[in-house]
Amino acid sequence: MTRADRVAGRLPEHELDYLLVTDLVNVRYMTGFTGTNGLALVGRNTRRLLTDFRYVERARSEVSDFDVLPAPQELRSALAVGWPRRNLRVGFEDQSLSVRRHAELRETLPKRVELVAAGGLVEAERAVKEPAEVATIRAAAALVDEVYALLLERGLVGRTEREVAQSLERELRVRGAAGTSFDSIVAAGENGALPHATPRDVPIPEGTLVTLDFGARLDGYCSDCTRTWATGALPDDLEMIYETVLRAQKAALDAVRPGPEGREIDAIARKVITAAGHGDHFGHGLGHGVGMDIHEAPRLARTAEARLEAGNVVTVEPGIYLPGRGGVRIEDLVVVTEDGRDVLSSTSKALTVVG
Repeated sequence: MTRADRVAGRLPEHELDYLLVTDLVNVRYMTGFTGTNGLALVGRNTRRLLTDFRYVERARSEVSDFDVLPAPQELRSALAVGWPRRNLRVGFEDQSLSVRRHAELRETLPKRVELVAAGGLVEAERAVKEPAEVATIRAAAALVDEVYALLLERGLVGRTEREVAQSLERELRVRGAAGTSFDSIVAAGENGALPHATPRDVPIPEGTLVTLDFGARLDGYCSDCTRTWATGALPDDLEMIYETVLRAQKAALDAVRPGPEGREIDAIARKVITAAGHGDHFGHGLGHGVGMDIHEAPRLARTAEARLEAGNVVTVEPGIYLPGRGGVRIEDLVVVTEDGRDVLSSTSKALTVVG
């Protein structure tokens, strides 16, 4: 059964005749098309991919299970015709379609076509990875581990946060990555107290913590890994929060398996950090799904009710952030297996001192 078949199988429970897929990541997931202008229409017996002149030949070489239909560059205009002569319910991806685009679409489609908000149908399939997807994510994670090893050799002290970030991004590309999964984080000292810090043109000093958070994008899939290193002897409070975060991360990691809700895994790490007196310093969720997007389902967070299942790929990344002092985050990328989990990140989590 193809990915499109599985998505089409979800339509009856939503009383839909078709699903109009406009999110380009979802289009690529279902069809394999890598162009930047396209949409797909899926129904019980319908598999259509529309793209404009620039990408028609690419689509024909990349896509096998869909009819590739040439369309004007403004793709929606092609949707004005070709519908069965009856009332239809067509789902659209409300999580990504703007109000303006929805209004334009409504003007284009025949009046007998009812547009129904149906975001999340493709994402529900994407949440459970196929073995080939896991293999690609594993390879992307391995690239990050290689660059961590290189950073350890080259050192951090005296280099600016921005220069380190730029260098690790170059090294990922040299090793075959299409780019980074997100804007890389290199945050030393007080900058590490910002969970999503921006690298500065400031030299990294001795005797502080440095948070490094980056990922590789490889063949359409992302990886994500965070390590916090020391650049010398640390004050007792910083060393203590490192050990607390490491204990919380390991405890949560050991609980990852099919069955628990995301909030249950989150609570395990949060309990450790709260017991150490830092509950107020851990304000984000424990983790998130990773795949073709860097943030996707499922989530590990206080409000996440979805249960983990085999094939999910998630991060486990607790942190403690002390304003004005520094922060610690430790993150592994993990695939949920039938009987537990497989950690894809291999860089050591022991407190590492790097010059």
